[in-house]
Amino acid sequence: QVQLVESGGDLVQPGGSLRLSCAASGFTFSAYAMRWYRQAPGKERELVATISSTGSTTNYADSVKDRFTISRDNAKNTVLLQMNSLKPSDTAVYYCNTLVRTFTYWGQGTQVTVSS
Repeated sequence: QVQLVESGGDLVQPGGSLRLSCAASGFTFSAYAMRWYRQAPGKERELVATISSTGSTTNYADSVKDRFTISRDNAKNTVLLQMNSLKPSDTAVYYCNTLVRTFTYWGQGTQVTVSS
């Protein structure tokens, strides 16, 4: 079955960096776009970044543009989110997501806390 497992979340100071990783299994990873979402306490889940199946196309929410970079390694079935210049407003649980044959799959999430 499809599995998405996120890792890399941590407590970091404002201005710091983190790299999140999502390990995928149970489907043909290289054939599907991948996404990172986040959900802050009391807020709706929001789309952060998207990467196409080949990695040639990426899109970002305005709030993270020029600070976050999404990438993928199709040989390792992994999607990454490099987060730089982190702000307290980036504090959230970050989720990996994909849509396979009309079914939406989510990982369990990884907590990112930006605080001094």
